[in-house]
Amino acid sequence: MNASKHLIACAALLIALFSATSTFAQGGGGRMMDTAAARQRVEARVQKAKDDLKLTQVQADSLKAIQMDQSAKMRDIFMDQSASMEDRRAKMQPLREAANKRIEAVLGADLYKKYQDWEAANRPQRGGGGN
Repeated sequence: MNASKHLIACAALLIALFSATSTFAQGGGGRMMDTAAARQRVEARVQKAKDDLKLTQVQADSLKAIQMDQSAKMRDIFMDQSASMEDRRAKMQPLREAANKRIEAVLGADLYKKYQDWEAANRPQRGGGGN
C-alpha cells in the first residue's frame, strides 16, 4: 500500500512538473519564472499544512526547505529529456524516500502519519483515463 501511495505521488508530481514545464515553455520566461511558480506552490501547500496540522513555524520552515530542495532536484531530473520516463521515475524514487525521511525526522512519527494522511487528502485530483 505504501508503494502505491508513492506511485500516486510520483504520478501527481510528474503531471504537475509537466504542467509547469508546458506553462514555462508557452510563457517563454526562463528558469526564474519556473522556479518562482514552483516556490509559490510549495509555499501555499506548506501554509495549508501548517494551518491544518498545527505545525510550529520551525516545522513549517523545515518542511518548506525540504520540499523546495526535492522540487528542484526532481525538476532537474524531469527536464532531462535524454532519459526515458522509466529512468526518470527510478531516479526520483530515492529523492522522495530521502525527503520523506527528512520530513519524518522534523515532524516525529505521530505527526508524520497525520502529514501523510493530509498529503493524500490534499493531493490535486487529476482526471483522464490513462492517456
